[in-house]
Amino acid sequence: MALSVSIRVHPRSPINCNLSGHSITNGGNEETVGDALLEGAALLVPVTETARLEAEVLLAHVTGLTRTVLLAHPERPLTAEERARYENLLARRRAGVPLPYLTRKMEFFGLEFVVTPEVLIPRPETEVLVERALEKAPRTVVDVGTGSGCVAVALAVRLPRARIYATDLSRAALCVAAMNARRHSVADRIHFLQADLASPLRGPVDLVVSNPPYVAEEEWSSLPASVREHEPRLALDGGPGGLRVIRRLLADAARLLGPGGVLLVEIGADQGPNAAALARRAFPMAYIRILPDLAGRDRILEVIL
Repeated sequence: MALSVSIRVHPRSPINCNLSGHSITNGGNEETVGDALLEGAALLVPVTETARLEAEVLLAHVTGLTRTVLLAHPERPLTAEERARYENLLARRRAGVPLPYLTRKMEFFGLEFVVTPEVLIPRPETEVLVERALEKAPRTVVDVGTGSGCVAVALAVRLPRARIYATDLSRAALCVAAMNARRHSVADRIHFLQADLASPLRGPVDLVVSNPPYVAEEEWSSLPASVREHEPRLALDGGPGGLRVIRRLLADAARLLGPGGVLLVEIGADQGPNAAALARRAFPMAYIRILPDLAGRDRILEVIL
């Protein structure tokens, strides 16, 4: 089914996503790959439980070599530029910057995505959202709050006949999402729209899917510093109780979904009962349930009309 509106991104000015690395050139004694990995791992021990792995990932990013090649050739010397860039990334990682923001990439649902500090880093638990969506085999999908585009792109790759509409309030996030759509050759089937939730769209559609902000405002200070200080608050903060955006999303979905339509929303692990109660008020005749993630925690609100 087609939507009755023309979907497009209409920023007032071009969005410039500069994804180039931070190149710093300095002098210094020759250092080998093996030396750099030992020193890097030692530096990262205070900030991560996978210090050696992260040191390898960062050095692979800097040199353009795979981790396998690095480990097979520990005697390879680093250039002055490589050493400077590596030291810069180690310093930023020690300061709490998440690894995916340093390498500008993250794997999600078997696909590699570009990520920048303008978008939330894709999490493994969100893959459950994609799996449930694929089971519905929808022909028209609205991904609300697309961020990096990981959900919309993963669906487009596996649903070649689907038309997908992806919204986000952030123009910078839409830039990253569009880049990921082009990266995986699905840009012609995803329509990006800068919008507050799904406000400009008209239905009916088969599926509304969303990983909205759902961190409770009162829990913000207890988040890890790497999340609180570096990931976009717009994509995380769900207001008091964490349900402010979800409450509004339910109203939008009620307007968009056609007969037999499905709403899938990622929620916090302790939000199941409250999210279900809100859904029953918005969809009194629908089938509503809370689905767990792989760890058995409440993770997905499902509404079937």
